[in-house]
Order: sequence, then C-alpha cells, then structure tokens
Amino acid sequence: MLGFVFFPPSPRAISPERAAELSALAPAAAEGGPLRVGLFVDPSEEAVAAVLAAVPLDMLQLHGAETPERCAALRARFGLPVMKALGIAVPEDLAALAGYAPVVDRFLLDAKPPAGATLPGGNAVTFDWRLLAGRNIPRPWLLAGGLTQANVAAAVRQAGAPGVDLSSGVERARGVKDPALIAAFVQTVREGGRAG
Repeated sequence: MLGFVFFPPSPRAISPERAAELSALAPAAAEGGPLRVGLFVDPSEEAVAAVLAAVPLDMLQLHGAETPERCAALRARFGLPVMKALGIAVPEDLAALAGYAPVVDRFLLDAKPPAGATLPGGNAVTFDWRLLAGRNIPRPWLLAGGLTQANVAAAVRQAGAPGVDLSSGVERARGVKDPALIAAFVQTVREGGRAG
C-alpha cells in the first residue's frame, strides 16, 4: 500500500498533483502494484472528489471522527473500499469495531492521540499492543501507532497483527521520510514473516 495524506494541517500532507506524480512511478494495483490509499480526516464529498479527479485511489482511509453512517456514505458515493482508523488506548475502545464492521472494509488500529495533539495520527505514540491479542477483529486490519524498526517485531507478535502501517517511525524529521529507515523497517517486517 502507498498512503497519501490529504489533510492540510499534517506535516505529511501532499497535494493531489504531487500524489499523482508519485503514484505514476509504480504499477497500478490491478497490474500487481501497491494499492493507493488516500488518508482523509472528516472530509467533505467535494474534497474527496477533487483528490480523485487528480489521482486514482484504490481505497479511502478515514482518520477522523467519521461515524459509521458517514463511512458508508463515502464508500457508496465513491465506490471505493474504506479503511477506518480507530484510536485505541483501553479495552473499551475496541467496542467501536462492531458499529463500523458492517460498513468498512478494513480497520487501522492506531494509538489514541495524546492530550493536546493537533493530529489524529502520526504522533509517534504507541499503545499496549496486547489489548489486541486473541481478539476477533471483524475485518482485515493493520496495526499503527509509533511503530519503528526497533519495536515492530514485538508489536506484531504481541498484537497478532496481520499487517502494519508506518509513518512517524521512519522520519528523520517530522514529515520527512528517511529512505534508510524505511528500508530497515521493511526488512525487519519481512524477517518477521508479515507485511502490510
């Protein structure tokens, strides 16, 4: 998967035009290339449509306070699978999965943002991965939240994660990805026998 952040307050935000340029560097998903995922936070339909006019996406990642009804509406409107990000800090946070499961295609289980955070994700914060161990997650899912080369093997093992999402853990500065950190992270994940 290739993720493109379409949330202007994020230091990782990208323009639709730049996302289209980068997307063109890899084969389409239908040709064996990665899925292109657009990350949005509480988007309007107009905002999603504007992005889709510039860059072909294969999935929408909704990382805000979108309700199950809103997720279903965006999924129906654009005909794309939806990955819903949910913040996890305590076991009770997992109860939200049941309400979203009928209307989303995948979950991203992320650490809840710390108090005062201005971003809903990418805050380099982890959570107790053991909260997910042995749980019946009703849709395919990815683990996120402060994952780095140093902790990803333990995170996958403790959570039983079938795949991972990375962001802040492979940055040399906030919003600036480091190719060497990405390569090391991917190698560690591959050695663990799991990929996202």
